[in-house]
Amino acid sequence: MNFHEYVNATGRVPEWPYEVNYGKENIVESDVLVIGGGVSGCRAAIAARQRGASVVLMDRGFSKRSGSGGAGVDHWHGAVRNPCSKVTPKMYSEAAMDTSDGYTYGLARYIVGMEGWDTLLEAEQLGVQIRDEDDEFKGSIFRDEETKLLFAYDLENKHCLRVYGYNIKPCVDKEARRLGTQVYDRTCVTSLLTEGGKQGARVVGATGVNDRTGEFFIFKAKAVVITTGGIGRVGAFAPELTQSQAMADLNHSGLGASIGWLAGAELIRLENFGPAGLSGMGYAPYSTGNDNNTYQGVNNVDKDGKKIHYAYADGRVILEEEDIFKPVEEGSFIIGHGIGLDNGYKQKYRITHTEPELWDKVMAGELQQPFYTDMTSLSETSRRLIFGLMLAHEGKCRVPIYKNLTDWGFDPAQDMLQYPIAVYQFPMLLGGSWPGAQSTPPNWRGGGGGYLVDWRLMTSLPGLFAAGDGPLPGSGCHGEAHTTGRYAGRQAAVYALKNEAIEPDAGQIAKEKSKVFAPVNNPGGDIGWKEFNYAVARIMQDYCGEYKTLYTLDMGIRRMRDLIETEGERMYASNPHELARVVESLSAAEIGIAYMEVAKARTANVPRLGFKRNDLTEDEPEGNWNPVHLEDGKVVSRFLSVYYYLQEPYAPTLEENYQRYAEL
Repeated sequence: MNFHEYVNATGRVPEWPYEVNYGKENIVESDVLVIGGGVSGCRAAIAARQRGASVVLMDRGFSKRSGSGGAGVDHWHGAVRNPCSKVTPKMYSEAAMDTSDGYTYGLARYIVGMEGWDTLLEAEQLGVQIRDEDDEFKGSIFRDEETKLLFAYDLENKHCLRVYGYNIKPCVDKEARRLGTQVYDRTCVTSLLTEGGKQGARVVGATGVNDRTGEFFIFKAKAVVITTGGIGRVGAFAPELTQSQAMADLNHSGLGASIGWLAGAELIRLENFGPAGLSGMGYAPYSTGNDNNTYQGVNNVDKDGKKIHYAYADGRVILEEEDIFKPVEEGSFIIGHGIGLDNGYKQKYRITHTEPELWDKVMAGELQQPFYTDMTSLSETSRRLIFGLMLAHEGKCRVPIYKNLTDWGFDPAQDMLQYPIAVYQFPMLLGGSWPGAQSTPPNWRGGGGGYLVDWRLMTSLPGLFAAGDGPLPGSGCHGEAHTTGRYAGRQAAVYALKNEAIEPDAGQIAKEKSKVFAPVNNPGGDIGWKEFNYAVARIMQDYCGEYKTLYTLDMGIRRMRDLIETEGERMYASNPHELARVVESLSAAEIGIAYMEVAKARTANVPRLGFKRNDLTEDEPEGNWNPVHLEDGKVVSRFLSVYYYLQEPYAPTLEENYQRYAEL
């Protein structure tokens, strides 16, 4: 019986089903603490255990299926060392740096290039199918007959694989537990503990609260790995309306970044904040007609059945199916979508799209809307590859798209998917389901801000490591999350086994505990966590939105601090679940302040990060990060080359640094 059925049957709201024990202290000790139990966190736990460290994993949800990748995956990027690939780790990393003008982590891309294939092979050993074992697609242009691997995007260079990844999260979760990882599910992190309780000092643990019992946890550790995902609820929050089109996880409250910010860690890439088509209130991803990503290679037609052609990035129309999966120029390769790179800036890495004259043909009446994705005209093999493999294994699609459409009678052999009616050119060229309905207002989100790290993936705070999409800014896809988690877990274990434990500061713990439980000891509270989160998003849109100046940013920071100190003090929590949501919402406010502080610290606009301040007239002449951190409560910022990881004290090449720091 679900909640709605229970209320209808009984006429009352069910009582809280768990024994509540607010404030009860639980002390847990380990060599390595992993915060975040998604695929990256599970991989970090596995790698640390393999290196002999004792490991505790704290997860906000239930680690068997939690995280952005918990529901499955169909693509695996970064496995460039697979036996069919023509792309090397150096090529992969340098292409990422090239197409982003340096505003990505080239060091993380190189780590992924070196270890992505091995990480995928480990997943295979854990029970994840990565090959066409039953010869279902034998003879297909997408399959290598010797290895039985299936490829996507680029059939010449064969570096991105299609995988049967619906069960990938349960497999890595099971292995982490089998190896002896202590897992604390449904436990919301509230702070990082530092040596002496000081900002900027070594991280020696964390605190958390269980969202069912309300119990307080003190985690003591020699090393901590942050794998909490991205920052999603700072710029927009409207779950009751619809978030079905959101590609980002609504549970991405920014907690993983805010606890580091308050502990004194340096954060970067927070300038990348603004309206985003992939986070707005439109159609669910992949539920409508599309020519891109998972749907690359499908046939598309107008209402009268006229074919819409694909074209290379240089505009040449493509007539043969296999040519859709070739790079625009010889010697290059298609990067593909889903790894945090806007490869539209560099033509040679771009995926093929619908013909560039499409909108002109619409305006001239040559093509008529609505358009349709027509899988009926594909070969049976290609149709099953798209609908039966990729949609059936991709987490965002397996139930909401594949299962629901199938249950409702949709048959790709005889039915078509309609595109949204477009009112301007942009959605046509991108694939109709990506931006969703154009009449809906844009949503707002942060664009990949996170921790500044070194070649060990250690942050500016000793003992604190970061991995996965979000904590590692400018990176991100399912395979990269696995791989960087595996790498960071290994590094954290090495660090922990070389360093003695340090007892956390009792005063810091007591202060945090008092702050956490204030909402349940607030009889006059009249502000709920959702109301507070709405206000955070509104402040960010008003004062750090498309129009921002030093004056508006200062106003925004004052508004946010007022919000924390007034409405924040009036927040209440009726149960442990709401208490954890209060913690998240307060963290969203704190990281919102960090966003605005970064925008204040910038002295020039950065078009490649989508950053523009209306009182700045110059663009940044060369790529620089703008790391910011708190020092004794005051904001400190500096400028750092986007290629800092190839400058002193590091070696000048990716290869040298990897060999020096990888702890192989």
